[in-house]
Amino acid sequence: MITRLKLSNFTNFSKLEIDFSAKINVIIGENGTGKTHLLKAAYGLCSGSTLHKNKPDISQDEFEAALTSKMVRLFMPLDEKLGKMHRNGATEQAQLHVDFALGQKLTTTFFNNSKSLVIQNKANYKQYQDEPVFIPTKEVLSFMKGFTSLFDKYDLSFDQTYRDVCGFLELPEVRSENLHEKSKWAMTEIEGICGGRFIFYGGGKVTFKTDNAEYSANAMAEGFRKAGMLSRLLETGVIKPGVSGPLFWDEPEANMNPKLMKLLVQILLELSRNGQQIILATHDYVLLKWFALLIDKGKDDHVRFHSLYRDCDNSEIKVASTDEYLSIYPNPIDEAFGFLINQEIENDMGGLGK
Repeated sequence: MITRLKLSNFTNFSKLEIDFSAKINVIIGENGTGKTHLLKAAYGLCSGSTLHKNKPDISQDEFEAALTSKMVRLFMPLDEKLGKMHRNGATEQAQLHVDFALGQKLTTTFFNNSKSLVIQNKANYKQYQDEPVFIPTKEVLSFMKGFTSLFDKYDLSFDQTYRDVCGFLELPEVRSENLHEKSKWAMTEIEGICGGRFIFYGGGKVTFKTDNAEYSANAMAEGFRKAGMLSRLLETGVIKPGVSGPLFWDEPEANMNPKLMKLLVQILLELSRNGQQIILATHDYVLLKWFALLIDKGKDDHVRFHSLYRDCDNSEIKVASTDEYLSIYPNPIDEAFGFLINQEIENDMGGLGK
């Protein structure tokens, strides 16, 4: 579980520090304030645990090289050069630092001419074994077939999150008795709202099956395919409350009908109640509002809202965090909704009052 992320002179961030809730974190902000970059930075730093699991005796040089490759594939900087991720105009080194719940830490640095990250601090990092999951904005069920092999061989215009999630979706399903009860509940709810379930045959072949018919996954609505991705990640045990690492999700609302938002929030709250940390970024008013409405303090729910914004001279990106929906400031999502309501009232009233 990640507790804190610090970014200095990294991409668009001059200096940013964010403390995460152990349960649900919702990141908002206007375009260009770095929501996706923040998610990817945290995900990349958490992913180093996988390197230690796969090779417990990995050397410092090997670890730095592997983590550098991971970050470059996540961010896809110009010419695939790490130094291009150094904040433009900054004279000091870029630094990425992460703290975990049990005291593990990881600090990496680089300059604008660096070819590799330098590990400055890796306190107890080998002990961090929780594997993170990142669900990207676009669904992948419609192009999974052959995607992994193409990604590994060619220079595709997809970042590493798509390769990673395809690999997770291709894993075999876990025996039902080994699934968390809330995972099984969520899968049933998703199947009910979609009218069937997605079947994974291996090699990227995915279909959608109802009680009496089977279709290509491409024939299904994109919103259902996104819900199907979540269901499959639960089915394979990649997401297992209390066991798996943080779930990062970039714009879960993309191409989802607003009617699906309530169920999605209910599922995420149930997973968090059972030990799953969730960090998501959104532009959606409906999704944001459902979190505010469905929080149950009696069930020890906790949602922390993080608003990214540019300071008064528009030069630095800052973050304002709060545990109360009504205290979110700035809140561009709520402001945009308010402007829309005001425009509707103005249109209905015509020139009255002018």
